[in-house]
Amino acid sequence: MRYIIFIALVLGFSYSADAQRGWEGGAWVGAANYFGDLNTNFDVSQAGYAGGINARYNFNERVCLKFSGNLAQVSADDANSSNPFERARNLSFQSRVWDGTAQMEFNFLPYMHGSREEFFTPYLLGGFTVFNFNPQTEYEGELVDLRPLGTEGQFRGEEYYGTQVGFTYGLGLKISFNYYWSLNIEIGGRALATDYLDDVSTVFADPDDIENLRGSTAAALSNRAIDIPGVEGDFTPGRQRGNSYNSDSYVLTGISLMYYFGDLNCPDISIK
Repeated sequence: MRYIIFIALVLGFSYSADAQRGWEGGAWVGAANYFGDLNTNFDVSQAGYAGGINARYNFNERVCLKFSGNLAQVSADDANSSNPFERARNLSFQSRVWDGTAQMEFNFLPYMHGSREEFFTPYLLGGFTVFNFNPQTEYEGELVDLRPLGTEGQFRGEEYYGTQVGFTYGLGLKISFNYYWSLNIEIGGRALATDYLDDVSTVFADPDDIENLRGSTAAALSNRAIDIPGVEGDFTPGRQRGNSYNSDSYVLTGISLMYYFGDLNCPDISIK
């Protein structure tokens, strides 16, 4: 994907100087889907809300740079899994995600605001994301923050960071209604540099050690396994709790309304 971004940049800056340029701004709404240790079957039925604001600079008819600030809610629950082991594992989480993204976009077709011939195009996107998250779970009728509890045996000061980075990729469609207004439909995935978006990654820790270090709530939430008739599972210390070889990810899908400001250059001043 990084090579696609490089090619898009080269193609974009090789276009003529009189090509369409300028800024757009707008907002979007949509849905967020999480994929990871608590959603290994890529179930999209547990989508959460998502939305944000966008600012895009058009270098020409083909290449753009977009900045966005986004808010999303992601969640998953082993109780909804089709995997018997996961249902017996009985873990769940939810998290509000704050997301700041910069992405390059390459239009497959020439795209001009207000044009009757070049008013739509699919596009490819790639870039980088910085995001903040705070996994929680419901316990005894209340939401509990999981990161400070070290549920996989992390020592104090060794908890995973609540702010992480990721790589952004996806596809979209732009449709221009007139010179000023356009509609964008976009699916943007985030491949994350962490496997702890859901607070699940490695193996079960010793609950006695966790209780001594973090307290009884931390010990209870580190292992919530339940007995299910006919389902065998080993949830003892050292056994698999998650898969650390596959990092988590989430996908934002939405529709945005954008307003085109044009090229906001200062006017020439002539002195007579």
